[in-house]
Amino acid sequence: MKWFSGARKPAPACQVLMICMGNICRSPTAEGVLRHKLQRAGLGDAVLVDSAGTFGGHAGDPPDPRAQQHAKARGVDLSKLRARRVTEADFRRFDLILAMDDHNLAALEKLRPAGAPEPLRLTSFARRPDAPREVPDPYYGGPDGFAVVLDLIDDACEGLLVHLRARLETRGKPA
Repeated sequence: MKWFSGARKPAPACQVLMICMGNICRSPTAEGVLRHKLQRAGLGDAVLVDSAGTFGGHAGDPPDPRAQQHAKARGVDLSKLRARRVTEADFRRFDLILAMDDHNLAALEKLRPAGAPEPLRLTSFARRPDAPREVPDPYYGGPDGFAVVLDLIDDACEGLLVHLRARLETRGKPA
């Protein structure tokens, strides 16, 4: 359906937040990959995807050029994304908050308000049986690290897409 100026798009049925440390490598890559998959599946308007970091030192910065380059080679554009720091308010706004590793998961647990849903690891949605528990930080490594990260994120986002489809179908059924 095409939306004309003045018409409001429906609110997304589900909101997903990807988290890493600086929000310049892993989490914007995961945001871009999931958005790309959702668009291709016709679910782009049904799920809002964002990303943030547990460290605010890169706030306002675009994703690392290496992350952008590797994502672009796979048809995913990260160029418009900008880093921001995760806030306590994010726990009220997002349905799923997904950390890239144990360090950031622990930081989220410290920030999480009482009663808010627990954040999860993105890799909990991985389809590969040999998938690692964490998405490693490629920032200080070589270019191959960004390709490995993309492979892990792509796999986990495929599993997440299956989960989101089921979640959206459940929400669409009458009680």
